[in-house]
Amino acid sequence: MIEPVFHFGTAGSPQSTPKRPGGSIGTLLHLSSLGLTALELGWVRSVRISEATCAKIKATAIEVGVQLSVHAPYFINLNADRDEWPKSRKRLMDAAHYGNLAGATDIVFHPGSYFGQTPQKILKIAIPRLNDCAEELRFSGNLVTLRPETMGKGALLGSLEDILILSQEIEGVEPCLDFAHLHARPGDGSVNSFEEWCEVLNAYKHALAATSLKRLHCHLSGIEYGAKGERNHLMIADSDFDLQGLLRALAEFGCSGRILCESPMNMDVDALQIKKTWQAITGDGEQM
Repeated sequence: MIEPVFHFGTAGSPQSTPKRPGGSIGTLLHLSSLGLTALELGWVRSVRISEATCAKIKATAIEVGVQLSVHAPYFINLNADRDEWPKSRKRLMDAAHYGNLAGATDIVFHPGSYFGQTPQKILKIAIPRLNDCAEELRFSGNLVTLRPETMGKGALLGSLEDILILSQEIEGVEPCLDFAHLHARPGDGSVNSFEEWCEVLNAYKHALAATSLKRLHCHLSGIEYGAKGERNHLMIADSDFDLQGLLRALAEFGCSGRILCESPMNMDVDALQIKKTWQAITGDGEQM
């Protein structure tokens, strides 16, 4: 079998996952049966999992050939005040510790809020905090990649520039490119064409080197937005998202990695549609 250029999958468990065995194990088996080869474990409320369960997830993922990442709890903020930061830090570090035990190689997280301040001021706080986390993981032998996510609202820390700066400054940190968020963030319908996606990927390449395009970690879905940015995720067919334009740009730049679908409800349907569209664009039909 030809090794796929991208691994396609879902961020969390699709509704079609059978109730038995259910959970992460059932999701892994279900995605594999559909021909999907990536899963982002959704630990978005809290990290409550045993080491034994992590070992079972890791073994199952290896058995069925599904690559794993983790979405850390939403309640992480690199710009939290001094009293709140230790709690945010623990959430991120717990996700990294147990994610590593479960076989995840990447830990996605929302980087926080500007709280009305400038990105430049916030990054002076965020960079040393995240660097401290990355250093602790590295020194403990935990080699997961921490991936701050591009965010869909302009009030949030998480513009493409923000995430590229964090990734440039800190070893062990690389972006999670949420393409729907990048489209929604300006609030005017822009960042949704082949040319604009090429600009995004060109900026990524110049910031982090061409080799970084071979290990992208991406979120993708349709999205509803307004003047202030993201409102809700949508199925791709129910949105204005130019899937063809994006995938053509990824092919043009020779990108590789993982694309996790975050469409609501039937995310496996959209994940398979993304995979099918990619194969049609690139001629990689043999990868099925």
